[in-house]
Amino acid sequence: MQIDPNLSLILASKSPRRSYLLEQAGIPFTVRTADVEEVYPDDLPVMEIAPYLAALKATGAFHLLEKDNEVLLTADSVVLIDGKKYGKPKDREMAVATLRKLSGNEHTVVTGCCLKSKFKERIFAGVTKVFFNKLSDEEINWYLDTSAPYDKAGAYGIQDWVGLACINRIEGTYPNVMGLPVDLVYKELKHW
Repeated sequence: MQIDPNLSLILASKSPRRSYLLEQAGIPFTVRTADVEEVYPDDLPVMEIAPYLAALKATGAFHLLEKDNEVLLTADSVVLIDGKKYGKPKDREMAVATLRKLSGNEHTVVTGCCLKSKFKERIFAGVTKVFFNKLSDEEINWYLDTSAPYDKAGAYGIQDWVGLACINRIEGTYPNVMGLPVDLVYKELKHW
């Protein structure tokens, strides 16, 4: 590990997937969270939404930094299909519609990240293209009945059945689709 051992990473996220990914990568961290309203300008280009929201979350959680060696990590993921953003589904109807849109199509997952300390800030994003096989309505309904996709952008988790059985390929990193471009976080922390 080439991250400065004196650095103390604070993950400002309630996402169990982001915690899991950092743990699996062997990057030590502590979780501290703050509630931040996720709003962005209507005219913001879709590729900039996730980095914008990550930076917004970092600003809203900045008060969580207690020591000079602490670095805050915030993140936000969006799913883009045909230039339109698909977030977390509000209900089953929206989840069905989103999964039908993903079925047999390509989409892009953008995960924006912000690393922020009392002295500096870095905003960056991971981008992964995901290619879904065709999904039947029976498969969509079974997935929604047996999984919990309502807290996930695009109404699915790549680590769930639908991701494991119905995605035929990705271009980019798997962790980015799960919610954190660990390779980019690691690279930034090495040079912090």
